[in-house]
Amino acid sequence: MQFLAIDESFADWEALLALILDAFAYMHPRIDPPSSALRLTLGFLKEKARTEKGYAAIEDGHLLGCIFCKPESPDCLYIGKLAVTPQAQGKGVGRFLLEIATDYAVRQQLPCLRLETRIELTENHGVFARWGFVRSADGVHPGFSRTTFIEMRKPI
Repeated sequence: MQFLAIDESFADWEALLALILDAFAYMHPRIDPPSSALRLTLGFLKEKARTEKGYAAIEDGHLLGCIFCKPESPDCLYIGKLAVTPQAQGKGVGRFLLEIATDYAVRQQLPCLRLETRIELTENHGVFARWGFVRSADGVHPGFSRTTFIEMRKPI
């Protein structure tokens, strides 16, 4: 498995969008409010790649997963849109992408990774905990009175 930067040289935007939508599809009937993945467009992804650090995991020319990272002051690298195709889940792709993000955080002198995951997706909480993340806060989307997501952090 190799990684590819998602930047101005990246060409397969349609495959990237399809990967994210496919990877996030299982959660749609389970979460409220709906995932922001449903609002993604090719233009939005290109803008995201311009303002954030993105990486794709590839094998034999096929996209297996992606991750977007954004430095947050003063001490965290925010992890977003970590997506792995359903066919590649459980094969180390997510961990591989997090290792790449961790290397980027170290280069940026950021001592912590931070992500958010929906409250309903308890299986994701467990995966992230096994990868060293700890629940650090509860969050509420605008218009909701209950917890809709949790924040998790991992010191590096």
